[in-house]
Amino acid sequence: MAAAAGLPDDVDPGACAAFRTALDRVGSKWGIAIIVVTSGGPVRFADLHRAVPGISRRMLTLTLRTLERDGLLVRTVYPTVPPQVEYAATDLAKDLFASTRALSDWAEHNHERLEAARQTYDTDETARQY
Repeated sequence: MAAAAGLPDDVDPGACAAFRTALDRVGSKWGIAIIVVTSGGPVRFADLHRAVPGISRRMLTLTLRTLERDGLLVRTVYPTVPPQVEYAATDLAKDLFASTRALSDWAEHNHERLEAARQTYDTDETARQY
């Protein structure tokens, strides 16, 4: 065990940082939803806003910028009046989306077990006094 980092000797801290970055995109409230919608092909901003329930226009803009910066989206501006803007998932984003399917399947398969464990814990919590 690497004492300073608290990681096993065969775990590269750089790989952990890369994994955390990927989890930030997948685990963000809006990132994966936007990737899912744009994986089907180019989507205009207004259509994307309608396709992701609950997201504000500002949060959509911020998330799109982050995903574009990370190379997960391509933004295309067409020279029209007003300008038409489309967003499309890159191959990198499509690969990320495919990689999340196993986790999504696991979550769907185990949702009831997780909820039951939470209820048991919450019920037992009243009996535990720290």
